[in-house]
Amino acid sequence: MTRSALLCVLVLAACGKGGDDEGDAAAPAVVSAKTAVAAQGVFRETVNATGEVAARPGSVAELGAPGPTRVARVMVALGQRVRAGQPLVTFDQTTFAAEARTAEAALANAGHAYERARRLSDAGIVPRKEAEQAASDLAAARGAAQVAQHTQALATLRSPIAGVVTRMDAVLSASVDAGTPLVEVADPAMLDVQFTLSPAEAARIHVGAPAELVEAQTAGGAALGDGVVADIGAAVDSVSHAVPVRVRVTAPARTLRIGETVMGRITAATRPDAVTVPVEALVPEGEGFTVFVVDSAGIAHARPVTVGGRTDKVAEIREGVVAGERVVTEGAYGVQDSVRVRAPAATAAPAAAR
Repeated sequence: MTRSALLCVLVLAACGKGGDDEGDAAAPAVVSAKTAVAAQGVFRETVNATGEVAARPGSVAELGAPGPTRVARVMVALGQRVRAGQPLVTFDQTTFAAEARTAEAALANAGHAYERARRLSDAGIVPRKEAEQAASDLAAARGAAQVAQHTQALATLRSPIAGVVTRMDAVLSASVDAGTPLVEVADPAMLDVQFTLSPAEAARIHVGAPAELVEAQTAGGAALGDGVVADIGAAVDSVSHAVPVRVRVTAPARTLRIGETVMGRITAATRPDAVTVPVEALVPEGEGFTVFVVDSAGIAHARPVTVGGRTDKVAEIREGVVAGERVVTEGAYGVQDSVRVRAPAATAAPAAAR
């Protein structure tokens, strides 16, 4: 072979090798990640909140002593069901009985004084204003007597409603002050859940919105039933800086207890034809999000998206992805634009114990 021919062969060989290197460099990298298909359907935008079961306004009664006294008898226990009018606590009636007798005596004296002043006034012996003053004193004595009688009657606390004793602070022989709450009775069939939301969250919901209630103490949150928003506070609490929201329980899955902690998912909006992807598909990009869309050849393409509402599992995509497109979910953070995506290898099941 001549020198020139050998040189040509070497050049051609070098060119062929360079072509192979360029082909290898052009081949896309391969990453392992899970994918899912963007779905279209009804999307419920929800607001999550934590609340507490409470008696509905008008279905709870708080009772206390009518005046300074001592507890003489406690007739019910915490959690006990009671009927309307049933005695709950009796106080020492010595003071109340004495006050009632004093008021009755004052009323009798005022009555006699009025009759005397009226007769003398009619006879022209005393001025008419003395009879008018006596009439005023009689009216005041009558009112005082009625108050004393009512106070004496309240020496025995009676439940004004049928319900359950939800508070019992009365202790036998203990001294109590006037108006100090001692007993609370609530109707267990008339319960609401009191939630607290931020002002922004409260602005997203409306009265009548449906709510799902779940347990807060158990993993996974067992369903407790359904409810509707009955009231949204008009003012922000000065301490918590939150807005109270009351949800009326319409279909409890089990008996709820006053004071029980409940998680709620309140519907803020419902869109019938929303496009959704799993929340794992969202990759933060600056102030927005990117989703990796996988084409028919298995190549991932970064695509900015506009996200609407979100739940714990899915995100609404308003722009950037259409229904039916396949997106990267688990493993999206390890994906770059134009890489090839393959499904992760299945994990072998452990051998059965023998």
